[in-house]
Amino acid sequence: METLLVKRLMDMTFSLFGLLLSSPILLPTLFLVWLQDRHSPFYLASRVGVNGKTFRIVKARSMVINADRSGVDSTAGDDSRITVVGHFIRRFKIDELTQLWNVLRGEMSLVGPRPNVERDVALYTKEEKKLLSVKPGITDLSSIVFSDEGEILKGHPDPDLGYNQLIRPWKSRLGLFYIENQSLWLDLQLTFLTAVAIFAKPLALKGIQKILRRKKVEPLLCQVALREEKLNPYPPPGSVHIVQAR
Repeated sequence: METLLVKRLMDMTFSLFGLLLSSPILLPTLFLVWLQDRHSPFYLASRVGVNGKTFRIVKARSMVINADRSGVDSTAGDDSRITVVGHFIRRFKIDELTQLWNVLRGEMSLVGPRPNVERDVALYTKEEKKLLSVKPGITDLSSIVFSDEGEILKGHPDPDLGYNQLIRPWKSRLGLFYIENQSLWLDLQLTFLTAVAIFAKPLALKGIQKILRRKKVEPLLCQVALREEKLNPYPPPGSVHIVQAR
């Protein structure tokens, strides 16, 4: 309980200062988003949080208006819905900065498993449902390992299926690893490595490897987390079957 209180205090402190410190970058970017089509620079998206409760995540809008009407939730790097300013927002993860508001409100934490859309959560195995036992976070191990999610899905005929076959199996395993090993020290390490990954991802991946190997994680997960090899379809944790439809 004491650890949770300290974590919440850290979340509130860092999110408040984070919003203030990032405002010189965030505010001009939001203005440019508004300028390109005269619509709200924010995108409010439904996500599933702790205990399965849904909430509205706040993002700096990187796509055209009503992009979600296409029915596609996963975004490939060559997605035609991404705007010119949107490519800049995604490259430097500026859409993550606005999520500090969700942290301040208590809907998210700075560090924790990334929240998913309801349609993906509906596919969760019994094992994956453990991911809903903690608050979702702005960053975690998978946010660093798969920071190039758009490039991974680039050219895929079905980005949503591609996400569930290539990324979700490992993203969920990394999320479960975090839950089993969560600590304030791990949160600090991941926060630091997230910043490093923006400018030097290989260095950040080395940091992830140290964390995983120190805890003697299964060799295959360590190998995938290195991101030196092509990702292939794999079953999600708790299943022996590769997802065939989404």
